[in-house]
Amino acid sequence: MKTNQQFDLEHIWHPYTSMLKPLPTYQVKQAKGVFIELETGEQLIDGMSSWWSIIHGYNHPVLNQAIHEQTAKMAHVMFGGLTHQPAIDLCRKLVEIAPDGLNKVFLADSGSVAVEVALKMAIQYWRGKNKPQKNKMVALKHGYHGDTFGAMSVCDPENSMHTIYSDILPNHYFVEAPKTQFDENLPSDNLVNDVAAMTQLLQHHHDDIAAVILEPIVQGAGGMRMYHPAYLASVKQLCEQYDVLLIADEIATGFGRTGQLFGCHHAHITPDIMCVGKALTGGYLSLAATLCTDEVAMGVSTGDAGVLMHGPTFMGNPLACSVANASLNLLESSNWQSSVSHIEQQLKQSLIPLASLKKVHDARVLGAIGVIEMEESVDVADVQKRFIRHGVWVRPFGKLIYIMPPFVISNSELTVLINAMVTVVTELSES
Repeated sequence: MKTNQQFDLEHIWHPYTSMLKPLPTYQVKQAKGVFIELETGEQLIDGMSSWWSIIHGYNHPVLNQAIHEQTAKMAHVMFGGLTHQPAIDLCRKLVEIAPDGLNKVFLADSGSVAVEVALKMAIQYWRGKNKPQKNKMVALKHGYHGDTFGAMSVCDPENSMHTIYSDILPNHYFVEAPKTQFDENLPSDNLVNDVAAMTQLLQHHHDDIAAVILEPIVQGAGGMRMYHPAYLASVKQLCEQYDVLLIADEIATGFGRTGQLFGCHHAHITPDIMCVGKALTGGYLSLAATLCTDEVAMGVSTGDAGVLMHGPTFMGNPLACSVANASLNLLESSNWQSSVSHIEQQLKQSLIPLASLKKVHDARVLGAIGVIEMEESVDVADVQKRFIRHGVWVRPFGKLIYIMPPFVISNSELTVLINAMVTVVTELSES
């Protein structure tokens, strides 16, 4: 019989890897707090929050209890024609904490699906307004919105992992991402050049544009780029001026990661449609949501279809909704702003100086996000081994070595994580 490692290597397809030459995997025995324990005994501090979702840490007793209690009632029930208290409570909470005016909630089962729903909402909205020609999207270069086909179509067609599909995806408009980095104290008139491309595009093509879609303040998997809130505010103004919807993809930025509850809060704007996911359940189960304004909901509902044409089997799953409620309550009752601010200060103090190293292109920090951009792509397998030797789990991609620790990480744990970053990046720069 094949060992677990052999079977995994030969038969299980992991994310973003090849079956011909797969990246190595490490078998996890259990996880608690900020630690992942491998079957081989290593205790690793998780610097990734399990792809940005485990904000309260692993195996949290409050979240465990929410799952246990809900399981005793029902694990799942279809959402078509039925409803239940966990979903009602969750949607009530999302409407309460989201930017003002996002009053309608569509529960999806993953971030990519939430984006698909948002694109459908935008297209059906304009059909309801008797403007079916408005069916193009505008997205930012270096943007990333998911791996399903609609979501891929609004990812950067040249600078993303989806380049190989560019000739078969729907054609949308792309504009340069803003170059002015995040600084709330920088005067907004410094962003004239950043906004020029979006202004020109909307001015000339607004008649066939349904929506602008972007990641507020931080572009995630497309490059971990951080931009000025004034750019987001300017895009919102342009969308209103040229009668175009604004979709905010808050899947990575939502629930405190950037230092504000949502990225849109940095710019004090309300998008027409907003997607959330990842940290929504504290990383326990897959769940996402697409919120929209009353205006968008009514436009969709008065179109030729009359209904939003989407309905996932596991939409509104009671287990996921229950743990999401518990996670949001935990967030609300904690001093998460102080925790994220403290993480940010430590990351800035230790990581920003690495920008001076020979093979480092840039170092940037915002909230509980620390990014080192190398001059060239790194060897993922090699870098992961280096980090494991230092007792941490960090998974780089492309040129980026970055961390997004859980909000509950302690000072000593964060110090270990940061020291590992400094050591590994320094080693790579000197090699």
